[in-house]
Formats: sequence, structure tokens, C-alpha cells
Amino acid sequence: MRTLVCALATFFAISSAWCAEDAEKEVLAALDGWEQATLHKDPVALARVLHNDLTYTHSDGREQTKADQLKAVADPNVKSLGIEFYDTRIRCYGNSAIVRTNGHVLDGTARALATSHLVLLYVFLKTPEGWQMLARQATRVENK
Repeated sequence: MRTLVCALATFFAISSAWCAEDAEKEVLAALDGWEQATLHKDPVALARVLHNDLTYTHSDGREQTKADQLKAVADPNVKSLGIEFYDTRIRCYGNSAIVRTNGHVLDGTARALATSHLVLLYVFLKTPEGWQMLARQATRVENK
């Protein structure tokens, strides 16, 4: 009996970590919505994909709220020229999803143009409005 209970607990723990195909597609679409809104500097579209309780942490340690992110995307002095995700993995837990990915971000400002290599962790929450980004954590890495 003890073996059966352990086996069932292990099965449910493992199965809950993998997203159903539909949920995975929806989370990836929300991540793509964030990317497109950021690249096209569209605060209206960005507002739809960001949760009101957003915690957005940059690789330099700066933290932003949803309001901060909406203001930043409208800043004409900052221009994101491209984002490329790779090695993306998604795990779902009910109405929550964790996205772990690597990314190359080409950032341009009036002073500099540089490529950032990042390890990114996103938390999405399924709400009545769809999947929304609840948290983001970025870590800059060298030679990735």
C-alpha cells in the first residue's frame, strides 16, 4: 500500500509539471504578445499581457511594476531591436505556468548598441483575461 501511495504521489507530481498542449500554446502566445508589444512599443497590448501585481526584475537588479513597464515601453530613448528565445521550457501547475528560457536581446540606446545574453524566468497566471505575466527575473550571462 505504501508503494502504491508513493507511486501515485510521484505520478501526480510529474504529470502536473507538464503543460497540456493547449495551455503551453497559450502561454507561448502570451510570451509572444509581451515580446511584440515591447518591440513595437505598444503599451495597450502590453497592458493586456501584464498582471496588475507584476514584479519585473532586470538583469541589473532593477525592479519594475506594471506601471513602470508601461512607462518604459513608451520611452523614446530606449529601443529594443530584437529578442530571440531559445531552450524554452514550460511547466504548468493549475492556473500557473513557469517559463524558463534563454534569450539574446539586442538593445539600442542613443549611446550604445549591445547584445545581452540572458537566462530568463517568467511566471504566468491564467486569469479571466487570459495568461498574464506575473513575474519576470533576468540574469545576464557571459558567452551564452
